[in-house]
Amino acid sequence: MKIGRDIEVLLRKLILGYTTYFSYDVLNSEGRKIFEEMARMLIDEHPEIKPSVKRVRRKPTFENIVRLASRVLGEKEVEELTRLLWQGPYKYGLEKLL
Repeated sequence: MKIGRDIEVLLRKLILGYTTYFSYDVLNSEGRKIFEEMARMLIDEHPEIKPSVKRVRRKPTFENIVRLASRVLGEKEVEELTRLLWQGPYKYGLEKLL
């Protein structure tokens, strides 16, 4: 599925900006503004995704945003984004510490 660059950027912004756009694991008002802009563009480009967007609109949790992002961006990229969110840009392993 070919997705527009703006949609990709807004989804990444929502995931990486977790502390800014989510309150108690649910989108806050600023996060909803970004989500609605992204959702409008996504539905215009790909109407078949409308049921998934509707599900997120009803229950805008971080988990549902990640599910939608996995469908749009791909699971591998979303895993990397969530890893960056929780772990940070540095990757430590025991082999490097020894």
